[in-house]
Amino acid sequence: MRAIPLLALPALLLACAPTPKTPIELPMMGGYRDAADQCRRVGESDYTNRFLGDASDLVACPAEYEGVGVFVTETRAIEVDRVGGFILYTVPRR
Repeated sequence: MRAIPLLALPALLLACAPTPKTPIELPMMGGYRDAADQCRRVGESDYTNRFLGDASDLVACPAEYEGVGVFVTETRAIEVDRVGGFILYTVPRR
C-alpha cells in the first residue's frame, strides 16, 4: 500500500515546480549619461510601457554595475523592477 504514494511523489513535486517564464527582452538604446555609459536608455515594448512616462526616462543598469549608487544619486533614479540581469529605473527629466 505504501508503494503507490511513493510513486506519486515525483509527479506531485513536478506539478509544484514553477513554470518557466518567457525571457523579457529590453529594447536598449544608447548610453544614458554618455555613449560609453553602462546604464542605457530603454525603449518602448509591451513590457516596458507600464514604466514609461512623460516626465521621466526608463533606464537599465547592469545588476553587477559598481557605479549604480553614484548613478542613483546623480540622477535621482527610482528602482522599478529587476529583469534579465538589469535593474530598471525611472529617472526624472530635468
